[in-house]
Amino acid sequence: MSNVTVLTFFYLTGLSHMTTKLRLLLFCTTLLCYCVILLVNGVLIVTIVLEKNLHEPMYVFLCNLCVNALYGTAAFYPKFLYDLLSDSHMISYFGCLLQLYVIYSYAATEFSILAVMAYDRYVAICRPLEYHSVMTKTWVVFLVAFSRLVPLFSQGITWVLTSKLQLCGSYIQKLYCENWSILTLSCTSITTNSSVGFTFTMFYLGYDIFIFCSYVQLIKLALRSKEGKKKFSQTCVPHLLCLLNVTVALLFDLMYARYGSESMDQSLRNFMAIQFLMIPPLLNPIIYGLKISRVRNNILKYFTKKMVV
Repeated sequence: MSNVTVLTFFYLTGLSHMTTKLRLLLFCTTLLCYCVILLVNGVLIVTIVLEKNLHEPMYVFLCNLCVNALYGTAAFYPKFLYDLLSDSHMISYFGCLLQLYVIYSYAATEFSILAVMAYDRYVAICRPLEYHSVMTKTWVVFLVAFSRLVPLFSQGITWVLTSKLQLCGSYIQKLYCENWSILTLSCTSITTNSSVGFTFTMFYLGYDIFIFCSYVQLIKLALRSKEGKKKFSQTCVPHLLCLLNVTVALLFDLMYARYGSESMDQSLRNFMAIQFLMIPPLLNPIIYGLKISRVRNNILKYFTKKMVV
């Protein structure tokens, strides 16, 4: 306990191996990636908000997914871009905990929204005659609130437990503040933190099981008719692709954080650590925008109208 100090800053060492030339190249690439993320998610949000014929549950949930992407990436990209141009990669203690909270609540919310979207597709295809009586405005508002507030609350518990740890170090070997990296700096037992973290991880991965079960029913019904196959292809396939995208990305990060080898190349370790903040926010809106004709047509119609005006 003699090594315990009151920390005011953390040092992020993920970029320490890079030369200035490599950082400039990565800065340009990252800035382009972030601009595209802002663009594709922003386009979908604006289109859904302004086009009244898209004011339906499925598109409201899609809009929520895009808003969450902007929320999560805002906690990483601006700081990362600043670090690429700076020689000192420090972050304040409070800033570190805030970044940790936003990134992890973003990841948890992503699963929650995808689970809600799976429920919406299940009702639409398996109980089409009851869809409008089930998916009322009140119920949609509740589902949107549920998909956001539960992750915020659960990650708030994790955040409080992490903030109470006594730490014996200030060097985080990643590009951003990550919960497991902070736990490894603890001078005291992290059993409670690990148990709570594992419980929440299993809870959110349980969403995958729920979605899988709902899609078993959807596939059975979709195969019975040509119309069902078309509806499944147009609205469910994009959802499954997004779910696979998010699940694989987060599992890579989870496995790397706990079992990653120190002998692994630092650049590869960095990519594995940030790909869930890069691939899902970039691909999800593109998948939906290209695959769902109603969304694609409204985007083209809205922006064509603006260009003509």
